[in-house]
Amino acid sequence: MSGQQRSDKTVQKIEEAKSILKALGLPERQQNDRSALTLLALLALKSDSFWSQASNPLMGITPIMQFIKQNYGREYAPNTRETIRRHTVHQFLDAGIIKINPDKPTRPTNSPDTVYSVDESILKLLRIYGTEEWMPNLKTYLSSIETLKKRYAREREMKRIPVTLASGKTISLSPGGQNKLIKLIIEDFCELFTPGGKVIYIGDADNKWQLCNQEYLKNIGVNFDAYGKMPDVVVHYLKRNWLVLIEAVTSHGPVDAKRRNELEAVFTNSTAGLVFVTAFLTRSDMAKYIHQISWETEVWVAEEPTHMIHFNGERFLGPY
Repeated sequence: MSGQQRSDKTVQKIEEAKSILKALGLPERQQNDRSALTLLALLALKSDSFWSQASNPLMGITPIMQFIKQNYGREYAPNTRETIRRHTVHQFLDAGIIKINPDKPTRPTNSPDTVYSVDESILKLLRIYGTEEWMPNLKTYLSSIETLKKRYAREREMKRIPVTLASGKTISLSPGGQNKLIKLIIEDFCELFTPGGKVIYIGDADNKWQLCNQEYLKNIGVNFDAYGKMPDVVVHYLKRNWLVLIEAVTSHGPVDAKRRNELEAVFTNSTAGLVFVTAFLTRSDMAKYIHQISWETEVWVAEEPTHMIHFNGERFLGPY
């Protein structure tokens, strides 16, 4: 095939994909080359493939970008990875076109192993694109899409992790990753070591600001210019006026010297004394990071919730 023929087929395939996205009701901002190429990659369709040959392999963002480069000659810089995820893949998920981690629903969404796959109902529909069956089947699909999206939303909600705060309020965290540990921190650690304390911040892989009482934090002097430096959980232990900063460690590191300095900078104007805690699910998890843990910090292990490990200092569980 000549370069001109390949170019013509490439342009045609991208335009067809954009036409499909428009027909499926995607917003205008997703009816572009980037989204069209992402769809083609998720369908494993090359420029000279027929729509009937579409498939739905499991693909992460980087493999999607590699497929586009190899088969359509469009190279996206590594720093556009987040753009594809936030401005194309997220909208595909919301529209019910693709599913996230169908091979392992409990995988955290921010995992480097996260993968996406085209939904079977969409795959079946797109395989007949360009045939006489396309329009009637498209109309049938569109009439049922709201029902499908609601079902997908219910399925995602059922997989979330419910967390009950001391106030009785319940929030839900995305499945997998560190959120299982965060649930234990809120429901076990806080009850045992900060009774009556107020949980004022909880981060989540899906939603960094799952719970964030901004007004409360401002009232105790916390600077909000450094959101990215926030720990996983912040609790104000009112009885002793301590601000307990907790890192939940499942894949990322503990409160080491560098992390402690970062947190001290964020909370430097806090009117409450600072307490630094690293939480692990098991002792074996802790063993992997034992050499990194900063002095004058605390360690809590969820499998033995009634005990704490204090790394040196003049007192147990207190600010310095």
